[in-house]
Amino acid sequence: MTTEEHVVLVDREGHALGTAPKRSVHGRETPLHLAFSSYVFDPEGRVLLTRRADHKITWPGVWTNSCCGHPLPGEPLDRAVIRRLSYELGLDAGRADLMLPGFSYRAVMGNGIVEHELCPVYRVTVDTPAAPNPEEVGEVRWMPWKEFADGVQSGLLAISPWCREQVPLLVELGSDPMAWQPAPDDQLPPAARG
Repeated sequence: MTTEEHVVLVDREGHALGTAPKRSVHGRETPLHLAFSSYVFDPEGRVLLTRRADHKITWPGVWTNSCCGHPLPGEPLDRAVIRRLSYELGLDAGRADLMLPGFSYRAVMGNGIVEHELCPVYRVTVDTPAAPNPEEVGEVRWMPWKEFADGVQSGLLAISPWCREQVPLLVELGSDPMAWQPAPDDQLPPAARG
């Protein structure tokens, strides 16, 4: 028997308020909850883009960053990133570096479904190809970071709303993703600090 996955509900300052079943928190009145986004790079500095599976509840079939997800209650965020990269993309990542510790967003789909997340952003480097899980990912593509970032910022690339907000913040960290300096874990929201 499978245990139902829960997400961590948070207030605007990032303090945990409790948990809720994951399936119950993505609707028309989605409460703020803890999540993460990750950007996976290969040794050439290309970023891995994913097209969300067509049956996803939020933004089905939309291109986005490498991997997003939710930590389990009590799970360190960097471990959640590594767990989801393995599950969604078959990637064995050694570590995940914190880049944007306080990122948060709210987005509304055309059908009224809301995504509302306190969503720290991580960088991951791998040297193996992705093996997408069709339950999560419809398609993958590697793209040079500058080409991707320029396309997102110019509006020429159709991309998820959270990715559209994250990319300019990542660009501010410098032109070379491999040279970005990780943020200290103590900058994470309180609910995300082990």
